[in-house]
Amino acid sequence: MSFYQGNDLRKPTGGVKGVHRGKRKRELGSPPTLTVLAGEEDRRIVRVRGGSVKVRVKKALYVNVYNPKEKSCRKVKILSVVETPSNPQNARFQIISKGTIVKTELGLVRITSRPGQDGVLNGVLIEK
Repeated sequence: MSFYQGNDLRKPTGGVKGVHRGKRKRELGSPPTLTVLAGEEDRRIVRVRGGSVKVRVKKALYVNVYNPKEKSCRKVKILSVVETPSNPQNARFQIISKGTIVKTELGLVRITSRPGQDGVLNGVLIEK
């Protein structure tokens, strides 16, 4: 199954536009990477357009936490997913994305990286 990211060939009124060409390979996408909280870490290397590679985090257990008061970073274990502002369902399914608030050994942390795009989980401590 492919994920088409081009024009949907519909007018704002709902009418069908005349097709002047077909779909192009460059307009294809991929399904979203749903990074979940798990007992072990799992990363996948995916080839993307142009021959580049992208690291995707499939399962996460640790997060790199920046403490603004101490100006230091630590690798800390994630205990649970508290809240996901982009989609409240994701917190129930323990899915981690940018903006997610997770509970760690240090306290509450807001995720600042995009784990499905960057291949790493970074966050900022917001509460002890």
